[in-house]
Amino acid sequence: MPKAHPDSRAYRLVAIVVRPLMFAITRRDWQGAENIPATGGFIAAGNHMSNIDPLTFAHFLYDHGRAPKILAKASLWKIPGLRWLLDQTGMIPVQRNTAGAASSVSAAVDQLALGECVAVFPEGTLTRDPDLWPMVGKTGAARLALASRMPVVPIAQWGMQDILPRYSKRFRPIPPKDVAVHAGPPIDLSDLYERPIDTATLREATNRIMDAITGLLEEIRGEKAPAERFDVRKNPGSEERK
Repeated sequence: MPKAHPDSRAYRLVAIVVRPLMFAITRRDWQGAENIPATGGFIAAGNHMSNIDPLTFAHFLYDHGRAPKILAKASLWKIPGLRWLLDQTGMIPVQRNTAGAASSVSAAVDQLALGECVAVFPEGTLTRDPDLWPMVGKTGAARLALASRMPVVPIAQWGMQDILPRYSKRFRPIPPKDVAVHAGPPIDLSDLYERPIDTATLREATNRIMDAITGLLEEIRGEKAPAERFDVRKNPGSEERK
């Protein structure tokens, strides 16, 4: 599959700069490209372990023909210069834990309807699991999937934490690191479409998404994830670091 060619000139310029860097600092194990739709809207849902993994996630998708519109925390739009770039590349701000979160879902649904790939990290932030397994997901990805009825492709990644560890500012690009990104088949949520979009339905959809991502990560790591997924609500000392 040829690499993406987005309409946005800014997106293409970013790719010209970032792709060579990613090739230089990673040794890539990319699998599951056949699960990436060549056309039409779809949701790419992945795990989140490092502040650099949106780049490896986007690199994988871009080089398999799709330029993702990433749901990202709204605070990034407050950084001088970055707001313009995020807007020009079509990224979608998320107002987490506020009434504005609904507008993020609406904007993402609009992008999906236009045939775009929308990328989301269902955990909502870096995993708090001590061994970097996916933790309990938030329901935003499920809400988006049920509202749009678009395919959800699970994607697991591993290795980015060796380039930029969780919570660290130590960027370690040398030597190049092994980075695995594996995509799985779309998750079947069709039996949930006619149900009320209530807490039970959203939690069921979220669990299916997180189970699929975790299963792919188990294959990459060659080990089993904990039987019980890490839950921030049960570990109040693990809230997001500022």
